[in-house]
Amino acid sequence: MRKLIVDTSAIRNNMSIIKERAAGAALYGVLTGDGGGIGIAALARLIRDEGASRFAVNSVEEAKTLRDSGFIDEEILMLRSTIDREELEQLVDLNIVCTISSVDTGLALNAVAENRATVAEAHIQVDTGMGFGGFLVSEPEKILLAYRSLPNVALSGIYTQLHTISPKTHEIKGQLEQFHQILDSIHAAGFETGIVHTAGSYALMHFDSARMDAVRAGSVILGRCRRTSGDGLQTVGYGQAPISEVRWLPKGHSIGAYHSVTLKRPTRVAVLPVGYQNGLGVERPRETGFWSLLKRWQRKKNCSLRIDGQPVRMIGSIGATETILDVTDIKCSAGDLATFDLEPLYARGFQIEYR
Repeated sequence: MRKLIVDTSAIRNNMSIIKERAAGAALYGVLTGDGGGIGIAALARLIRDEGASRFAVNSVEEAKTLRDSGFIDEEILMLRSTIDREELEQLVDLNIVCTISSVDTGLALNAVAENRATVAEAHIQVDTGMGFGGFLVSEPEKILLAYRSLPNVALSGIYTQLHTISPKTHEIKGQLEQFHQILDSIHAAGFETGIVHTAGSYALMHFDSARMDAVRAGSVILGRCRRTSGDGLQTVGYGQAPISEVRWLPKGHSIGAYHSVTLKRPTRVAVLPVGYQNGLGVERPRETGFWSLLKRWQRKKNCSLRIDGQPVRMIGSIGATETILDVTDIKCSAGDLATFDLEPLYARGFQIEYR
């Protein structure tokens, strides 16, 4: 049986580092992508035990799963805005903090709340350059319109998503300056912003100035964010599967469907019944440039493959559902367990086991 192993002690370690980096700021545990691939309810329970009391999701289904799993009183922030009436009705009924990213999304939420004779809670989203959504920093008057024109919406917070390629750039400083100008405009008009948050996983780990009132920790919980040496984080998630076959192949035999390799000597090979369709070698994009691409290729090539604790080398490319390993110098047989790095977000066909 193929398993995705989740080391809960690594999550606790990462949460300790996250809380230290947050330095007293409120902490939103971002649970998008089914909790980064390890199960949204399970991850929420794990990080709640470590002090997280607020959560963030990206869909109505994720929000409902949390409420149905016993997270009744915890604040849940919906990070994606919507004008879909059915979605908004569900979010209001679930008592979810919604996101308003435009005048239209604000009016849509206000109409649903008014129809239900209630007041919906929401945060304002500001776009400081990512382009995925939010009020533009060049249009503060539209943000002020949201504060003035939505009687059935309680605006309890405001946020943006800081972004940068390198911690050495000055991009973050410029984005923060733009965001602070928006905050100043709101205060000058006599409104309160509520909780202010700008830092996602990367900004949390690299920029003290981004902490503000709250931080949003997502991929950093699993140690799957962009990393720097010595950050103390531990990577969460690895795969485990039994070898399906072991045999000798002669010199000159070819291996691989996409990038074929010709064996230069008789080679004993093992067939690992896991491929890229299962998530082996698949990882989220992080960096660009030649050296970054080279590092990614090397990580994919190695995948930390081991059989009974012994490192093994992959031959050829990762297949769709199978991968060939060189076990010429390793004592093993069919049924022995192989372990390998596996990004939980892309894992398919694995039973999750928490240890």
